[in-house]
Amino acid sequence: MGAVPLVIASRYNGPAGSGNGGYSAGRFAAASAPLISTVDGVVEVTLRLPPPLEVPLTVSADGEGARITDPDGALVASTRPGELPGAPVPPVGFDEAVLASRGYPGFAHHPFPTCFVCGPERAEGDGLRLFSGRLPDGRTATPFVPTEVRPELIWAALDCPGGWAIPLEGRPYVLGRVAARLDTLPAPGERCVVMGERTGEQGRKAFTTTSLYGGDGRLLATAAATWIAVA
Repeated sequence: MGAVPLVIASRYNGPAGSGNGGYSAGRFAAASAPLISTVDGVVEVTLRLPPPLEVPLTVSADGEGARITDPDGALVASTRPGELPGAPVPPVGFDEAVLASRGYPGFAHHPFPTCFVCGPERAEGDGLRLFSGRLPDGRTATPFVPTEVRPELIWAALDCPGGWAIPLEGRPYVLGRVAARLDTLPAPGERCVVMGERTGEQGRKAFTTTSLYGGDGRLLATAAATWIAVA
C-alpha cells in the first residue's frame, strides 16, 4: 500500500499549536487500519512528537503496525495492535455526571484552556466541552451528547476525562500512548457518559482508563492511556 497523506486541522488542537492527543490518535489509528491486523479491535497509538497542525503527514507500513512521519521524515507517531489491561471504569448515571461536571477543576485552572476536548474557552459547537468532575472515589465523570459522530471524535472523548483523574491542574500532563477499542458509535444526540480513572503512576508517567457509556448504560468504547508530565 502506498503512503497516505493526513492533516490534523487546526481546530482540533490540544495544547496550543499541536493536535489534541486523543483526536490525533484516532486519526492515526483510522489511517493505518488497513496496515494493522487486530484480534479484538484494539489499536495502540504512541505519540512520538506533539502532533503538528495543518501539516501533511505520511502513513506507511512498519512491521505489524504503521508509522506516521512529517515532511522532514521525523516520526510523529506509531501504531500497532494493542491490549486493554484491566476493566472498564464503572459508570454513573447521566444526571450524576451532569452534577459532577459542575465541579470541573479546569474552570479554575486549566493548562490548555483552548483544548478541543476539554477547554472551557472553546465555544459551544466548536469544541467538545467535556468538563470532567471528580467523584468522591477519584473517578471522573462528564456528560457527552455528541452532535456529530466519527471514530476520531470518540477517541478524542476518551482522552481528557482520563487526564483530569491524574489531575491535570496540579501538574500538566500530555498524552503519550493510548490503546482504544470502539465497540459501538453513539447516535447523534444520545445522552452518553464518559468516565475516567487513574490506575497508577511511575516517575513522570501516569496511567488512566476511560470508558464511554451510552444512554441505556451499555459500554460503547474504552481506552487505556499513558500520560507524560511536562515542565
